[in-house]
Amino acid sequence: MEKMIIGIDIGGTKIAGGLVNPKGKLLKAVTVPTEAAGGFDKSLGQVMALIEQLISQGGGRDRIRGIGICAPGPLNPHTGLVINPPNLPGWKNVQLTKRVENRFKLPARLENDGNAAGLAEVLFGAATAYHDIFYTTVSTGVGTGIIINKKVYHGKNGVAGEGGHVSIDYHSPYRCGCGTLGCIEALAAGPAMVRRARVKLEQEHTLPSLLRERTQNHLSRITPEMIEAAAKAGDAVAKFIIEETGFFLGVWLASMISVLDPEAIVIGGGVSRIGKPLFDKIRETIPLYTINRRFAKHTPLLAAKLRKNVGVFGAASLFLQEGERAEKN
Repeated sequence: MEKMIIGIDIGGTKIAGGLVNPKGKLLKAVTVPTEAAGGFDKSLGQVMALIEQLISQGGGRDRIRGIGICAPGPLNPHTGLVINPPNLPGWKNVQLTKRVENRFKLPARLENDGNAAGLAEVLFGAATAYHDIFYTTVSTGVGTGIIINKKVYHGKNGVAGEGGHVSIDYHSPYRCGCGTLGCIEALAAGPAMVRRARVKLEQEHTLPSLLRERTQNHLSRITPEMIEAAAKAGDAVAKFIIEETGFFLGVWLASMISVLDPEAIVIGGGVSRIGKPLFDKIRETIPLYTINRRFAKHTPLLAAKLRKNVGVFGAASLFLQEGERAEKN
């Protein structure tokens, strides 16, 4: 009987896990809160408890081939070391794969979440027709992955691909969790959209908006989902925030095209689900901020296909034949 693979996707707000068969089919999916505010022991405990649950649901340790894990960087996939991700307080120099292997007596592999998701989209998702892509997920943070010839590009120290921490405005008043001013994560991720909407409504306190009504003027309650819904209902403030987000992402992705000249760009994450208004603004902006204008305007922008389970697929890919072949190419 073929053994299953456990895929674990550790995020700043939630941890997604799943059981994947050798053909890349997701058999079981579970999500738990990260509880990152509770510190390292609490969030690591959430990871371990989820793995234990999936081992049990998979029929026991003998039915599991391995545990693939993706987490926010920076990290070293070769050594299994999580270095210091901004969205996971207390996770500093954590030998994650060793901890998991010691606890469960199963092989474990680690990959940057953006890299893992990008690999999954090339192997099973929106970019199966391409070999060289730039992947980004825009959600609580901005994760990225560079896939060259269907293989993750790791760089000298295993920490390449931290595109979310590229600054597009070093005069920005907004400092990223990594410490840098004006990172794209600090400007365009979900929390950044919320902050920009709140600041605009606080500064222009007579400006009408559905966001005021739907939060009863408690602007700290604004969420990215509220902004999306308000924009669809025609709210001018929400539409402005989405357009500004698309502009920021377009400027940033134009630079990625200048550096990498990818066959395609794949965009995933919760913010990407805003869809056409966001993608249209990104497409409009990219050619204005890259030296490769002629090629950039024809670079496909693809919506991620695997959606909420992309991290689980990506993590599991580390033990699937397709993923192993890609890593060896």
